[in-house]
Amino acid sequence: MKRLFILVIAILVFVPSCGKKEVKKVSEDSIIATEAFELVETIRNAYIKKDLIAIERNSTKEGFRTISSAMKSFDSAELSFSHVFMEIDKNAIYLNVSWKGKWKKGEQTTEERGMAVFVLKGRPLKVDNVLRANPFRYSEL
Repeated sequence: MKRLFILVIAILVFVPSCGKKEVKKVSEDSIIATEAFELVETIRNAYIKKDLIAIERNSTKEGFRTISSAMKSFDSAELSFSHVFMEIDKNAIYLNVSWKGKWKKGEQTTEERGMAVFVLKGRPLKVDNVLRANPFRYSEL
């Protein structure tokens, strides 16, 4: 009898708490941030593959000029980004990225790191500029 009473109390407590909860909608800022992170990752992957068409497709004319003019020839590259801070303005999004890179050309290897600011504009977002320590520019090998 005591067990039955405890079971009934447990059911009365747990059943109402297991009701359907309201699902929160994703905020506009969260959607923009996700799109910005994906865009910068796409540019990074295109750079490593030396895919200028993908870089051009995901950049404004000015952004493509900034990235392509900084590119130097390399045999292989490793580049990793860590997103640090994002500022959403009315006209642009500023994504601060800490990066580490390793470039190899022939027998020579260069390693560098820095902090870059990607300026993203438009809908859909496109890279408009890369400020501070451009991760696509490295010391001559």
